[in-house]
Amino acid sequence: MKEQSIQQDEYGVAITAEDQPDLFKIGEVYQTGNGYFWVALTQDKVVGTISLLDIGRSNVVLRKMFVSKEFRGATFNTAKLLLDAAKQWASEQEVEAIYLGTTPLFLAAHRFYAKHGFERIDQTDLPEGFPVLAVDKLFFKYDI
Repeated sequence: MKEQSIQQDEYGVAITAEDQPDLFKIGEVYQTGNGYFWVALTQDKVVGTISLLDIGRSNVVLRKMFVSKEFRGATFNTAKLLLDAAKQWASEQEVEAIYLGTTPLFLAAHRFYAKHGFERIDQTDLPEGFPVLAVDKLFFKYDI
């Protein structure tokens, strides 16, 4: 699974691996402080990812949440299992809130986040240090 293929092919977001240098430095970027990076595998094939980026003050940002099309939905629950792992980690690290930014194009993702306790917030309500990406137009928060 290539994250950019989901972004490019399914949603028409023009992004390449080179546009995401963090993917080449997962340990440095995501696995520090209260951050972490998870990969869902089946038969040695990556079918999903999720990460938490520590931005300080007991806050993290949910990033890199992608699940291959054939592993979405209730049959495999891949997205829910990944999100549950991230929420559990955040709770164990005594994180207070998980924030995320997303594009208006990801309608199913918006419903998924709302179903799992995330509330929509204004950009002005983001904590200091939240790294807003160019595609981020909608923002959500989950209180631990």
